[in-house]
Amino acid sequence: MHVPDGFINAPVSAAAGVVAAGAVAIGLRGARRELDERTAPLAGLVAAFVFAVQMLNFPVAAGTSGHLLGGALAAILVGPWTGVLCIAVVLLMQGILFADGGLTALGVNITVMGVVTVVIAYALFRGLVLLLPRTRASVTAASFVAALVSVPAAAAAFTLIYAIGGTTDVPVGKVLTAMVGVHVLIGIGEAVITMLTVGAVIAVRPDLVYGARGLTAPLKLRVDGQLVDAAPAAAPAAARSPKKLWAGGVVTALVLAGFVSFYASASPDGLEKVAADKGIDAKAEDHASAGSPLADYGVKGVEAPRLSGGLAGVIGVGATLAAGTGAFWVVRRRKTAAPEA
Repeated sequence: MHVPDGFINAPVSAAAGVVAAGAVAIGLRGARRELDERTAPLAGLVAAFVFAVQMLNFPVAAGTSGHLLGGALAAILVGPWTGVLCIAVVLLMQGILFADGGLTALGVNITVMGVVTVVIAYALFRGLVLLLPRTRASVTAASFVAALVSVPAAAAAFTLIYAIGGTTDVPVGKVLTAMVGVHVLIGIGEAVITMLTVGAVIAVRPDLVYGARGLTAPLKLRVDGQLVDAAPAAAPAAARSPKKLWAGGVVTALVLAGFVSFYASASPDGLEKVAADKGIDAKAEDHASAGSPLADYGVKGVEAPRLSGGLAGVIGVGATLAAGTGAFWVVRRRKTAAPEA
């Protein structure tokens, strides 16, 4: 759902940029409360993982594909404030390096794909985990529902922005129906990916899942038909290093972006399809980074498509991991240097 340049007029794009900048500023402050010495590097990993999975477009209807937005996943794993920052880092890397999502539309994309998805998903997730039994199954089920709802919510948010500042004269009702309709289908894929990822992390390190903290009862796992505490008493959570999880996550992201992405659907995603069908893209503009050596997720000068796309994916994961981890370490260090009262 990366909005290109030219879909939204300059004044509304600028206003969305102000909203996005404000959200990032608030997120930086909020992330200081969420991050610690163990979770700061994991936040960078989450950004890199979201980048990698966004390369894996999956078919949702004839001639249409979808990809992960990632707001729900990031918020549940590392917290809502940090989640907004994760998605902002991903969108920034995609826009600058890969010409994916317009630079003048960066504020629109952060608002729609970062802020809206995180707020909707995490609010719904927290409500569900407070109502459901404190089990791994409940947390993963809540993540499924939260992710599913967040995608059509983002589609509706884009439609609202288009209604205010769209550069083409297309009836808003038609845009809303088409956008929400296709993004409900994409939301199912988002929900499955989010549920499986959250469930996998909870299975090995439930103490590192932000959305599973602060419950009134310990998180439980079902073992041989019985519920047991997820964190073994013999290995206190604070004493265990997240290095194995970090390394496994990095390898997974590299494999997904560097190899599996070659098999992604080549069909246009939901927004691209709706834009082409309804005429929203009539005034689309060339991307300012169209001449980037990594534009369109390929390496210029490398002729073999598989190798070109794979190298671009690996570079993107590395760049996002470095940028995200560096930013979150700075936020963490600021918290250490100036703890809040």
